[in-house]
Amino acid sequence: MSEFQHAEAIDVAIEHDVAPPPVVAVVGRPNVGKSTLVNRILGRREAVVEDVPGVTRDRVAYDATWSGRRFTVVDTGGWEPNAEGLAAAVADQARLAVDAADVVLFVVDATVGSTDTDEAVADVLRRAKKPVVLAANKVDDARAEADATALWSLGLGEPLTVSALHGRSSGDLLDAVLAALPEEAPPETFGAAGGPRRIALLGRPNVGKSSLLNKLAGENRVVVDSVAGTTRDPVDELVELGGQTWRFIDTAGIRRRARENQGADFYATLRTRSALERSEVAVVLVDASEPLTEQDLRIISMVIESGRSLVLAFNKWDLVDEERRHYLDREIDRQLHHARWAPRVNISARTGRHVEKLVPAIETALAGWGERVPTGRLNSFMTDLVAARPHPVRGGKQPKIMFATQASVQPPKFVLFTSGFLEAGYRRFVERRLREDFGFEGTPIEITMKIREKRQHK
Repeated sequence: MSEFQHAEAIDVAIEHDVAPPPVVAVVGRPNVGKSTLVNRILGRREAVVEDVPGVTRDRVAYDATWSGRRFTVVDTGGWEPNAEGLAAAVADQARLAVDAADVVLFVVDATVGSTDTDEAVADVLRRAKKPVVLAANKVDDARAEADATALWSLGLGEPLTVSALHGRSSGDLLDAVLAALPEEAPPETFGAAGGPRRIALLGRPNVGKSSLLNKLAGENRVVVDSVAGTTRDPVDELVELGGQTWRFIDTAGIRRRARENQGADFYATLRTRSALERSEVAVVLVDASEPLTEQDLRIISMVIESGRSLVLAFNKWDLVDEERRHYLDREIDRQLHHARWAPRVNISARTGRHVEKLVPAIETALAGWGERVPTGRLNSFMTDLVAARPHPVRGGKQPKIMFATQASVQPPKFVLFTSGFLEAGYRRFVERRLREDFGFEGTPIEITMKIREKRQHK
């Protein structure tokens, strides 16, 4: 233990999550070099590049950093001319990108000049009144810069010359993108005094999120439609429940895996993740009248991985009969074993049945999320735990836990100082016992190890 007495001085300041990064949408017609430019921005080859128009069909998001500023780059598919109304198709695609983006990076092939497609996109961008950075791509040398001056005609300001292929002037282009981004938001301070706690409503499409928010708000302030996927953007609502004000973030339903999403669904998923980042607790709605789906499980896993506290709300309970309850209990035991710690409420957004139980469940989850165990008490617990059930001997060695500390809350994170590697099964056992002794209901727990290095004998 003496080797780890210095661990008493470990900084246990609460780690605050940073605000979601702004979104830069890269748009343009096919084969102007969007994906090559995205790779140049990322500094690595991630976007699929091929000298064939229309290779990028899905919208793909990447995390990027420039000059210490984080942002999300969305690589969009090119707009292919077709026989059925080019202008309409171009406008639809451009609006999707513009709606989700904080800044639009419009890429044009300077060697070709502005085409009818480029002008149609520029018209949409001008009317959207979003910041636009115009990239005149394929300017590989000084002689080609003269070609770019013709792009002033698009009415989007100065065309910035760049060669995505060779990297020429890419730094200047990124400086312009950063200058166009909104000012960086201050870090989120979870549970700040006086501020309403933030709750994200998550779930697959048509599970009843908007209906629940309307019931909680007491009036129809959110669009509700029986057609799956009506809600595209998160809608924040301040709702008074249980004598206090809460900020509910209604989010677009998550349909498929992000890489499979097309158009509006892609941006809905992007915004849903952003809403989750802004939240402190996620209420995941599940349709109790139907079998659990892969989408339900994926959304729950996404919440756990994000480190947010979790409440499971089984909606449409008014449609559940005795037989369905029996099968649902079996599904929960079998498929939600990794989230047994989450409070569960059975509600009906349509009739209002038991929606008042949401507040106690949310309060329980938030309390668990902010729970801290004093170091002395934690180590007394750990000593008793190891004495009662030591780690199995593997290869003639038995790793021991010599010291433990809770490094942070929201979510609770524990560091175990050990003499060797602890198997995953033993770490799960430690987590289970932590929950049994200290609560932590409604929150994921992160357990990491700091393994003592063997001293070299001289």
